[in-house]
Amino acid sequence: MKNRSAFLLLLPGVLAICLFLFFPLLQTIWPTLGGSGYSHFLHSGYNRNVLGRTLLIAVITTALALGLGLPLALWIARQKASVKSLLSVVILFPILTNAVVRNFTWIIILGKDGVLNKVLLGLHLTQHPVTLLYTNAAIVIGSVYLFLPIMVTSLIGSVDELNIEVEEAAAVLGAKPWTTLTKVIIPQLTTGILTGSILVFAGAMTAYTTPQLLGGNRHLVMSTLIYQQAMTLGDWNQASVVAVVLIIMTVIVMGLMRLVTRWLDRRPANA
Repeated sequence: MKNRSAFLLLLPGVLAICLFLFFPLLQTIWPTLGGSGYSHFLHSGYNRNVLGRTLLIAVITTALALGLGLPLALWIARQKASVKSLLSVVILFPILTNAVVRNFTWIIILGKDGVLNKVLLGLHLTQHPVTLLYTNAAIVIGSVYLFLPIMVTSLIGSVDELNIEVEEAAAVLGAKPWTTLTKVIIPQLTTGILTGSILVFAGAMTAYTTPQLLGGNRHLVMSTLIYQQAMTLGDWNQASVVAVVLIIMTVIVMGLMRLVTRWLDRRPANA
């Protein structure tokens, strides 16, 4: 009787997932089966460059978000409760602003007449405006700014569960700060690292607004390529192929992330 009740409670959620997730995904994959779309995509040097650029930007964005987010999360999580709550709200505040508005802010900062170039010219560090906008670097900067709050929020929860006594024991035994960080702290944060990395990587891989506004048409990524194939060229079948390749690559890299975090987590399985 209990199993039946549990099944009935789960049934609406399962139906909703099938209807709104798996059915649209099947509609995307089905038209691409049995055709030459995948071989055409993989044999195109242009498409391979777009895929490589997308992977590189997503990996760099994830690494930078983790590198910046980890010390910030450690610092925030160890503040007083009132200060911690305030800082957590401040970290999440940018998410409340529309992504288009945030990216237009970076256009103002990175443009040839932007704030950053004016500072560089004013300090005589360069004689001419530096091309910062509509580059891969601009996409990475915008993506890190976009997803850093997600990484920090994911890590704060894991930092709260850290066993401070283990760190104190490591310090008493003579461990240096870097050794304590890599051998003691990070292995205890694998859950937060994995969660944050997956969220940031998946978001960076599939983001459209940031690459479109900060990268322009000469630095396409997979999401902007899908838009180009579907809306500009009207080739919906090829757009579906690109979408499926994007999904497959995202799943593969997230699986690799899981393996790496398991390797980092040296705690016993029943700990």
